[in-house]
Amino acid sequence: MSKTPAGNLWLAEELWKLNAIDFGDYTLGRTSVHSPIYINLRRLISNPKALAKCARIIREELETLMSMRNPHVQPFTLVAGVPFGGLHVATAFSLAVNTPMIYIHPPATDKADVIEGIFVRGQSCLIIDDLITGGGSILQTAATLTEAGLVVRDAVTLIDRQEGGRTNLKAAGINLVSILKLDQIATYLMSAGHIPEDAYRRTMEYIEARDGE
Repeated sequence: MSKTPAGNLWLAEELWKLNAIDFGDYTLGRTSVHSPIYINLRRLISNPKALAKCARIIREELETLMSMRNPHVQPFTLVAGVPFGGLHVATAFSLAVNTPMIYIHPPATDKADVIEGIFVRGQSCLIIDDLITGGGSILQTAATLTEAGLVVRDAVTLIDRQEGGRTNLKAAGINLVSILKLDQIATYLMSAGHIPEDAYRRTMEYIEARDGE
């Protein structure tokens, strides 16, 4: 019987089982060029138990950070999912903590600035996405929410690709909470025997060349 990976590394194992992690040469949006690793977190919808566990892990992480003497996360009364991947995670989290959810339609659509859901000006909103690279999607969501009178202080993502997103959010006054970082995933996959050393090495070199955090 296989042993469950320690801490949040169960997510790396689950994504591997879902064939959600690929190695090769990928261009992902404007930030990741020649990335040796691609992670498709949308595959989590194929495992409801894993998606629900993600929501629980986020809840536990936030509760810990909010209970500190100097809280690292501020209270919130709304959750905002970032389309498309973040919507699944935000919905699961919203149900887990019984907190209302809103979302903004994707950019380049007729409703790009339309906020779906009920809210009032002055409410504090937690942004949730599945993965962060440079942070552009979260920053765009935060800007639209702020323009509508909502307060955004924190954002949560399952995976931080360590490509400047945390720094870019911090510069905009937004604190980022991530469940796993890319280097943790690569290290786990190699130690578990899932990937060869050369794939691990290429991934770590890629991260080191881009991670200014």
